[in-house]
Amino acid sequence: MVKISPSILTADFLELKGVVRQLEEAGVEMLHIDVMDGDFVPNISIGFPVIDSLARHTELPLDVHLMIQRPQLYIERFAKNAERITIHYESDCDVAATLKQIHDCGVKAAISVKPKTPVSEIYPYLDMVEMVLIMSVEPGFGGQSYIPEATEKIRELRAECDRRGLADMDIQVDGGINFKTAGEAAKAGANILVAGSAICDAADMKQAVAEIRRLAAE
Repeated sequence: MVKISPSILTADFLELKGVVRQLEEAGVEMLHIDVMDGDFVPNISIGFPVIDSLARHTELPLDVHLMIQRPQLYIERFAKNAERITIHYESDCDVAATLKQIHDCGVKAAISVKPKTPVSEIYPYLDMVEMVLIMSVEPGFGGQSYIPEATEKIRELRAECDRRGLADMDIQVDGGINFKTAGEAAKAGANILVAGSAICDAADMKQAVAEIRRLAAE
């Protein structure tokens, strides 16, 4: 079954508690938290205070996506509230050591690649993670359009996971997921869809989540 992990990046942060309540009522499986440092990506988003508050006010698992240059410096702090932590292959860290650091904190580990990075670059780490995140936009800003080449990356990754006997590997896709692209990404092999503006900007979040879920199941 495809899971929905709404990104709160485009939500109205003055109304964040209400947004989270609506997402809970819509039946989403987790919340996607985009952490940006203004260095790895040209934008700054949220940090520890917001994540700490979210953890106090929702039972939804927090799916923390670190778009930061040196994630190894902050793993222990993020691990206090995260259900899983995603780092980027392109970040300035020892990838294997940082993934181990995440696991040592008792949290699921994931790795992500930017659109221009071949997905094969992360194959050496597949046995060290529970999830791979394929970026279908350039990371750093919400509301971008889906990059079509991401579909083939998802398909290629799913085939490699199947070849290695990693049928339970979660493949998440983030960027431009909406009513036009959800089905395409799911059909290629993604089983966790990150949708931001398509859900958080919708007049009826519950209906938007249901429609994305329906399209992904076709």
